[in-house]
Amino acid sequence: TEIAISPNNHEVHIYKQNGNQWVKVHELKEHNGHITGIDWAPKSDRIVTCGADRNAYVWSQKDGVWKPTLVILRINRAATFVKWSPLENKFAVGSGARLISVCYFESENDWWVSKHIKKPIRSTVLSLDWHPNNVLLAAGSCDFKTRTARWRERSSTS
Repeated sequence: TEIAISPNNHEVHIYKQNGNQWVKVHELKEHNGHITGIDWAPKSDRIVTCGADRNAYVWSQKDGVWKPTLVILRINRAATFVKWSPLENKFAVGSGARLISVCYFESENDWWVSKHIKKPIRSTVLSLDWHPNNVLLAAGSCDFKTRTARWRERSSTS
């Protein structure tokens, strides 16, 4: 059993349970600002992080070493929350830019693409969750509203 946390800085610490003790086994350092969101995909064993530096990183483990891949979110405010989709083929990032970035891997270009959902969101997005169908996305924001959006790669309905 492992858990990933951020100690209120730019690092992610991964702890492994050893009996009734938790032992730090990895430190992930790539962000330039405080980390504001972490989500660990259980099937693909990838971690996605987002932060005040307005970036996201997808972390993949190979031979016991975590390697980061930068995902440029194209936002002008801090990222606030990140969540993998149920199929773990995309993730959504909320932000202070009053929009949601949905990111998916484009294999022909070998990089993560970020597309925006620009529904009329009037405040910072604080929470996100995917419907089990891997298409519907719910977002909670500072204006006390919850919004839903449909998202499919290469096309979205806001």
